[in-house]
Amino acid sequence: MIRKARHIAVVFFLGMLISQPGWAYDASKHQKGAGKHEGAGKHGGGHGGGHGGGGGHHYGPSGPPADVPAHIKERTSADGTGINLNRSQIGVAGITILANTPELANVQTLALQGNKMGDEGVQILASSETFKHAEKISLWGNEITEKGAQSIAHSTTLTHLKNLILSRNKVGDTGTIAIVNSDNARSLEVLNLDNNKITDKGAKAIASSDKLGNLKELDLLANEISAEGIKALIQSPTLKNLEYLQVLGNPYDIDAAHELMKSITLPKLKPENLVLY
Repeated sequence: MIRKARHIAVVFFLGMLISQPGWAYDASKHQKGAGKHEGAGKHGGGHGGGHGGGGGHHYGPSGPPADVPAHIKERTSADGTGINLNRSQIGVAGITILANTPELANVQTLALQGNKMGDEGVQILASSETFKHAEKISLWGNEITEKGAQSIAHSTTLTHLKNLILSRNKVGDTGTIAIVNSDNARSLEVLNLDNNKITDKGAKAIASSDKLGNLKELDLLANEISAEGIKALIQSPTLKNLEYLQVLGNPYDIDAAHELMKSITLPKLKPENLVLY
């Protein structure tokens, strides 16, 4: 019992340590004046999901920019294929402007971390024709619940997503189930759902989804998934291409972690890429 308590405490500390602002692809190369604004780091070992965004603490503005259209223009790449609005706090009003910006008709990469979008902002994003070419979207820390997740799942425009970051939101099991059972998940290669109050129910839905055949990297750090849920993932009959699984900070003990390491049946998931401790 003492060993279990100690393990949980250590896992919690490590989870807090590595779950600093970040995302799974480098937005800095998709903006004018790259280098002026922070980019994004990768997982240790070079994997696509990111918890440590560029090192150190980042303190954003106290409110949205005074001129949102000008801010959008300044943060858009010269070729219009990427935009980095991380921590811009543009809110629903700003997302509405973004969705109606014709210069973004060919955007493929959207970094929208920390913009106070909520479910309403996600609904605007998911229903806009402007983003029909989007492949990589970071919605890290936007107060998104199952409703926002369902908007993504039911979207008729977000049909080419390869990289979806929903870290530190509140999508829960219901939102997770909606996304992983959507046809929009078929092209996903990277999915980050860390810190989303997901339980074994959500984990088992991921493990049994027939839409995730292309998924290579899955981040479920700091959720509420037990050893049972993790076992379902690492023995999934459908996650044939999964190469990396992050589950640190979930409620299992060290003994269970050792047993899980021996229980992997996924053909491409090596023990060193199953992050349990």
